[in-house]
Amino acid sequence: MPDPSPPTSANYHHGNLREALIKAAVQLAEEGGPENVSVREAAKRVGVSPGAPFRHFASKTALMTAIAEEATSRFLAEIASAVREVAVDDPMGRFAAVGVAYLRWAIRNPTHFQIISNRSLIDWDGSASLQRDNAAIRALMEEALTEAQRRGLLASNDLAEAQIAGRALVYGLARMHIDGHFAQWRVDGETAERTAQNVLKHFTTLMGNR
Repeated sequence: MPDPSPPTSANYHHGNLREALIKAAVQLAEEGGPENVSVREAAKRVGVSPGAPFRHFASKTALMTAIAEEATSRFLAEIASAVREVAVDDPMGRFAAVGVAYLRWAIRNPTHFQIISNRSLIDWDGSASLQRDNAAIRALMEEALTEAQRRGLLASNDLAEAQIAGRALVYGLARMHIDGHFAQWRVDGETAERTAQNVLKHFTTLMGNR
């Protein structure tokens, strides 16, 4: 009996080529940065012809958008899980939980965080998934702050500015970690995440009206 034929690009396609390309692109981003990913190089790494990926991804933007969509879905799940662990009568605690989960996910998934954060790499306007999941994250922040304000627990009267300030802080802390800035304060490795969370806790305390 003759040996089975080696896998071809068509066989790989039926074996979930789309997910294989996404995984390969993430590896390439980890090695050389998201800006240096290409559909052709992802195809090469998977072992298929240069034209095979275009059945799934017409461009690098489409490929990176798919990565961002999967990452943001996991991002939202982690944040929502953290919020559910906080007492329902503690709105500032829920707000802080959003920030802590945001930081924890970003620090532990730096490549994915860079991809979802860089709008020049992805088709934000064309992705209903990205817009839906980001809106859900914002809603968790807004619901917590709205309740805190109603109960007199929030120092600021401007909910929009409070949300922007919170988002800017966690984004900035995440970028500082990813870009290596914590080294200036002799913060590294295991203590970087703890330091970022302590800074966020300090900020949340200042926001509170108590």
